[in-house]
Amino acid sequence: MLQGTGSDVGKSLLVAGLARAFNGRGLRVRPFKPQNMSNNAAVTADGGEIGRAQALQARACGVPPHSDMNPVLLKPQTDIGAQLVVQGRVEGNVKAADYHTLKPALLPRVLESFKHLGEQADLVLVEGAGSPAEINLRHGDIANMGFAEAADLPVVLIGDIDRGGVIASLVGTVALLEPSERQRLRGFIVNKFRGDPALFAAGMQEIATRTGLAPLGLVPWFMDAGLLPAEDAAGLDSRSYALADSAAGRTIKIVVPRLPRIANFDDLDPLAAEPSVRLELIPPGWPLPGDADIVLLPGSKATLADLASLREQGWGIDIQAHVRRGGRVIGLCGGYQMLGQRIVDAQGIEGPAGSAPGLGLLAIETVLATGKVLRELRAQDSLSGAAVTGYEMHIGRTTGPDTGRPMLVLDGRPEGAASADGRVAGCYVHGLFGGDAYRRAFLAGFGVASDLEFESRIEAILDRLAAHLALSLDLDRLLEIARGW
Repeated sequence: MLQGTGSDVGKSLLVAGLARAFNGRGLRVRPFKPQNMSNNAAVTADGGEIGRAQALQARACGVPPHSDMNPVLLKPQTDIGAQLVVQGRVEGNVKAADYHTLKPALLPRVLESFKHLGEQADLVLVEGAGSPAEINLRHGDIANMGFAEAADLPVVLIGDIDRGGVIASLVGTVALLEPSERQRLRGFIVNKFRGDPALFAAGMQEIATRTGLAPLGLVPWFMDAGLLPAEDAAGLDSRSYALADSAAGRTIKIVVPRLPRIANFDDLDPLAAEPSVRLELIPPGWPLPGDADIVLLPGSKATLADLASLREQGWGIDIQAHVRRGGRVIGLCGGYQMLGQRIVDAQGIEGPAGSAPGLGLLAIETVLATGKVLRELRAQDSLSGAAVTGYEMHIGRTTGPDTGRPMLVLDGRPEGAASADGRVAGCYVHGLFGGDAYRRAFLAGFGVASDLEFESRIEAILDRLAAHLALSLDLDRLLEIARGW
């Protein structure tokens, strides 16, 4: 099990890279994260949903994602509440205070999923969440040491040198653990190092001396990390498509309002990877740029709340002005719902029960109801006929006159809607820009040619990541730790 001294220290990336490296040695490898909190999710082969990071790790293993790989997924909807997904299926909403009392009851199901994976693997790489040193959350823990003890696992601790204070974070984390927990620790890794490794040799020795743990490697900064899907919204601040001047001279400008509960934002990655696209994620407090070609409204885990926030920021006015200037607007899932006349959540599925007028750019209305749609799909673009691949992950049911002009054709039926002039469109399909055929047809509508092979690029990055870790980590020692426990 790989645990970190905090969030965003690189646990997810290290698991993905190690999975690819050990898979390359002929081992049957599976990823596992007992508990995850993220609105960036993926549909699994068994019709469930898990965190996006575990889906990437499954890809690194060369296997389809499965709901057992992330048995507890919390999808935040408010500052104090989240949707609870257990073994791939929604089991309702839960407040943070109530969840802490619920965790012990979830542990048997988490162990059940772990057992299923172990039966099909030579090696299971388990990823912790946050830090095991958050001792105020230790009671009933299923994410870090609580799970390690229940499953009887050895643990390797990861620290992030890029954020500073890595010696204190590693030594302090070990000091805060219980004696039985410290006995599980078998070594440490220092991640995200920049510069000459020789300059931190004394630091590695100091950590080893003060903790009694074996130094298993100093991992240099991996430049392509930002090109892989982020685990959760915490990673958005460092994404290559955050506001920056480096994209000057690109042909198409796409702006995306950063909604408080933005979901499935890896939909943006393929567009950001295009050399001719400048994609800007606009933070709260900033207006939407007037020179944008496209405003893209992303998915949301709390559509009514995010719609209210969008209006509070003045972005609704900006979008209306953008349309009057002849600009294009595209909505995906929750963003699609916002484009309509009204959104109704009478049952309080995504927050307090209620309804609100939408932006009024499409003649549609959405009613949120129980019964979540989760499936991978293949479709066609209504205009170009280009093939579309992606997945659905939503609870809304959308109807209205503009659905008679569908954005896509899915299994012979219409999907999505478009305005009469075609400048405003939306659909429920996530991941559609990841398919090269659709993305190329979309960009061709702006007179831009593309030769990017996005999925092939992800595979190549995973291969480079595995090679990167093989040079900096003691992979043989890691295997010995797993086998000899």
